[in-house]
Amino acid sequence: MQMTAKPIIVGITGASGSVYGLRVLDALAEMDVPSHLVMSKAAELTLSLETDWTAHEFRERATVVHKVGDIGATIASGSVPMGGMIIAPCSIKTMSEIATGVTGNLISRAADVTLKERRPLVLMVREAPFHLGHLRTMTALAEMGATICPPVPAFYTRPQTVQDLVDQSVARALAGLGLSWSAGKVWQPPHHQND
Repeated sequence: MQMTAKPIIVGITGASGSVYGLRVLDALAEMDVPSHLVMSKAAELTLSLETDWTAHEFRERATVVHKVGDIGATIASGSVPMGGMIIAPCSIKTMSEIATGVTGNLISRAADVTLKERRPLVLMVREAPFHLGHLRTMTALAEMGATICPPVPAFYTRPQTVQDLVDQSVARALAGLGLSWSAGKVWQPPHHQND
């Protein structure tokens, strides 16, 4: 079992794919990594439309829960040691706020602090297709040090269920935080015979 002293901030926004945030929380719990959860109001609406889970059930999976409007929370300060932050899923609105330094809620503020402290920030951006403005915003964030990690399915793992696809995307995103989750499958090249 992997251990870390530093917790991970988990932001969940209103983009489609709230199951990614849920699986991030589950993965961190499995690895004994503390989590600090912040959910936007739009995230709560989206998860009610996409899943049978409640916001309360999501919150129960986190070690610490912060209100999205609590700009005075511990994770809004760079003096509090954190291992990084993941936003799963990350809406275009949130991505754009982070890129421009708008810190109108705790998710964008915590992401801003994560970047300024040179800690890993992973954004599971959920939108398709991307227009040029989206791509330029992603480029700006990558130049600032963020990892842009849209949940793109990997079929070399031979997924059997939607859960397999979700877990592989989450494992890849967590790798951007230096975490190795057992549900992630590593590419194994086929064995070739010598001619």
